[in-house]
Amino acid sequence: DLRGYLARFQSKSPSTRANVLKALKRFYRDFLNRPDLVQSFKFPKRTYTPKTVPNKEDLRRFFDVLETDRDRAAFLLFATSGLRRSELLGLRLDEVDLDNRMIVPRNAHESSNTKSSWATCFNSECQEVLKRYLANRRVNKNNRAISIGESTIRRTFKEAGEKSGVKLGPQTLRIWFSCELGRLGVPDRFIDAMLGHSPRSVLARHYSDYSPEKLREIYDKANLTVLN
Repeated sequence: DLRGYLARFQSKSPSTRANVLKALKRFYRDFLNRPDLVQSFKFPKRTYTPKTVPNKEDLRRFFDVLETDRDRAAFLLFATSGLRRSELLGLRLDEVDLDNRMIVPRNAHESSNTKSSWATCFNSECQEVLKRYLANRRVNKNNRAISIGESTIRRTFKEAGEKSGVKLGPQTLRIWFSCELGRLGVPDRFIDAMLGHSPRSVLARHYSDYSPEKLREIYDKANLTVLN
């Protein structure tokens, strides 16, 4: 029965098949105490494909076809802060320090062992558009920084991709943010902090300052730009 169930996922990606198998192993081995039923199943091998990220010209072409300040603000927040899609969707206005260009979530470091919402920054390009958007938008009851939903983000990015000829999404912009900070000389452990990754090395865990003020200093020194 288990083999028949797993066979349904043969056409799916290795990551999807691995996630299904993880759940089965967890359930049968750890919950039902029947490791014999799942111990013979092997996780699919994953081949590494080097990532290629858009350049600044691509990002500018994409940005130029966005039609509203809401969409432009969301795009620049993704590109200059490294926020995950879910983090931007749930971002509250009281978590955004607009004058100092800082984002400090209320639940910082509390979401999981490896994925947290740490302090991060956004640049002056984003600040300008975000200020304009906030000054002209309707007040929303849930105090969200940007009034946009999951389906709207998907549709907006798809339409902008078709118009500009540049296909990208929030995750691509998060990767671009990481690569660009690295190119500008920011140490990996501070990029990890801004991305919300828990530190792993001894140096990163015990001998690094991740205060919002320190991250802001490092971010500003890098002088990350998207449009200029």
